[in-house]
Amino acid sequence: MEKRANILIVDDNISLAKTMSLILKRKGYEATTAPDGPVAIERVKERPFDLIFMDIKMPLMDGVQIYRKIKKIRPEIIVIMMTAYAVENLVAEALKEGAYGIIYKPLDIEKMISLIEKSRKKKQGALILVVDDDPGTCMTLKNIFLKKGYRVGIAHDGEKAITMAREKTHDIIFIDLKLPTINGLEVYLKIKEIDPKLVAIMMTGYRKEMTDLVEEALNNNAYACIYKPLDIEKLLMLIEEIW
Repeated sequence: MEKRANILIVDDNISLAKTMSLILKRKGYEATTAPDGPVAIERVKERPFDLIFMDIKMPLMDGVQIYRKIKKIRPEIIVIMMTAYAVENLVAEALKEGAYGIIYKPLDIEKMISLIEKSRKKKQGALILVVDDDPGTCMTLKNIFLKKGYRVGIAHDGEKAITMAREKTHDIIFIDLKLPTINGLEVYLKIKEIDPKLVAIMMTGYRKEMTDLVEEALNNNAYACIYKPLDIEKLLMLIEEIW
């Protein structure tokens, strides 16, 4: 059973913080409140929170100042800022410091829950499936992705990739278009039937030869096609866009 997220709500509006806490508890999360920065910092020292909702405009210390201090104690904590004010300078500072996102008051509960789930998923690292009959390409991508904190599966042919897609839900799949037995487009379409939400990025070293397959893949909602030799920086940027 998946561990329930442990959430800290930091807001000097005690009534709002209590309401948020009740809602989160009803949704199955653990929730604790803190009315200001010093109390929040003590709470973080005492307990390993997964996520913090932090009001950006508070007395004593603003949300960004509190976030900086908390990062020194537990740098892995995900922080989502909250505000009812037009404080673009503080919002920009918070995002620069690494805040996961901003939500505006009055709070949209569905958006709040969605942010919690997305942030937890991101923290786990995307599960990426690389499908390529070239072992060198597979190992290069695997090593790069692992260093970036992603989880990786490898398949050297279409049949194996389809089997892996049936056995486990992946977040992103990189598929070489020129594979033995079944081409990459056919593999993508079969896997799409198994998992319609899976994001696919096609790969090929044959730009002219594969034009029709690339076009058909994109017409069937493949996210993008990248060309070999692979531009690793561009490839990682694509993952960041998706994830």
